[in-house]
Amino acid sequence: MNIIGNYIKVSKEISNIPNSKKTELIVVSKNFTLEYLRPILDMGHIHFGENRVNQAISKWSNELKKNLNIQLHLVGKLQSNKIKNAIKFFSYIHSLDSKKLATLCDEQEKKSQKKLKYFIQVNIGSESQKSGVDINELDGLIDFCRAKTNLDIVGLMCIPPLSENPIQYFEKLKILGIKHSLKELSMGMSNDFKSAIQNGSTFVRIGSAILGNRIS
Repeated sequence: MNIIGNYIKVSKEISNIPNSKKTELIVVSKNFTLEYLRPILDMGHIHFGENRVNQAISKWSNELKKNLNIQLHLVGKLQSNKIKNAIKFFSYIHSLDSKKLATLCDEQEKKSQKKLKYFIQVNIGSESQKSGVDINELDGLIDFCRAKTNLDIVGLMCIPPLSENPIQYFEKLKILGIKHSLKELSMGMSNDFKSAIQNGSTFVRIGSAILGNRIS
């Protein structure tokens, strides 16, 4: 696996897409060791996505002490009993989806005296098996976060249905972001990041196109 070659290829593909100057590449590093990721780290890449809080802590703790520039993104589901550690180790959370989680994150930020950036995950395809706030409840959640917490809600995140053309869902999330004056959109993965960027994505979450198939 030529990780460096893949990384350069994807980076160039992103930069060649119109309106991609503001798009940040998150390398989804879940289930990969730091040794495996070292070539990208040595190239200066700092944005990495992890699915599980405890796994991320055990992998990144020492590296974070040596490289303060690293930005960890929690791209998996946030569980309430993991919030304390998530606030401590991550810079971004992409999976905020309830008033309960917003309240707990706000309380923990105050205790930790640390500020993160949050994306509200939207269940854009109304799929019962997926996390994310229902579109009909999004307005209420955003209003709650702005009125009742001090969380820095920077944008929206979605994972479109796998069996459908994602473009319609990217367009829908973009419209929702504009409606709520949210500048950031976290959408697009290895198989659809080009379409996501063309529809306004500012953060793409790419794993297999750079790192290959995940190590179990």
